[in-house]
Amino acid sequence: MNRVALKEALLALALLASPVLPVALWQMPDGTLPRPGGWNRFSIEVADLAATVGRLRAAGVRFRNDIVEGVGGRQVLIEDPSGNPVELFEPTRPEARLKSSPA
Repeated sequence: MNRVALKEALLALALLASPVLPVALWQMPDGTLPRPGGWNRFSIEVADLAATVGRLRAAGVRFRNDIVEGVGGRQVLIEDPSGNPVELFEPTRPEARLKSSPA
């Protein structure tokens, strides 16, 4: 098993072992519920979520929720100018880091 497959397997095991629902299945503060498959969005990994949220709030970006802590990290959903959800994600475990593409 290569390192990437091992990281993915470890993350999957951590998620399965958690008694908490994955964040993608949580309802938004306004009561909106996800459809089957969770929230369709793309994710951007950030090094410091709290600082990023502060800068974006100051710039007037619309947030769908406050920062939430999940099994592998902290995240928040924002909206792009067209209203599409974008997840900002700060991993708290090495195996939760988003894959990087080869240079």
